[in-house]
Amino acid sequence: MKIFVVEDSKPIRRENESALYKAWYEVVGAVDGESAVRFAHDLNPDLILLDMILPKLSGPEVLQHLKSDPETADIPVVVLSSLSEKNRQKLMEAGAEEYLEKDEVMASHGMNLLPKMLENIICRINRKRGIPFSSVPVK
Repeated sequence: MKIFVVEDSKPIRRENESALYKAWYEVVGAVDGESAVRFAHDLNPDLILLDMILPKLSGPEVLQHLKSDPETADIPVVVLSSLSEKNRQKLMEAGAEEYLEKDEVMASHGMNLLPKMLENIICRINRKRGIPFSSVPVK
């Protein structure tokens, strides 16, 4: 499974990419909104992890571009943000599959819960799409 991580903070992006890589995901990253939209076309990822505060195009703008383009509209987008939960409903209505707060994912130093959280989200996405078994990597 290929996961596209869109995050402008280098330490956060590296930590999330490392945690996902260790969980046997194929991981690709981008640092701004414009490259996120462009790479989503080229890479055709299975899932996009999207930060909200990005240079060039904001996370909500990226989400709007992705969901309005037939080539990328079906790619599940999980918002991973430091913004409060108050934005959750608006982003879900705009097409995000889930909204995760960064401090929940990286609850303590050295412990990244992202792979476990994504496992549950991916299973839910697969059930909605009629896929009977998860395509989550198994070690």
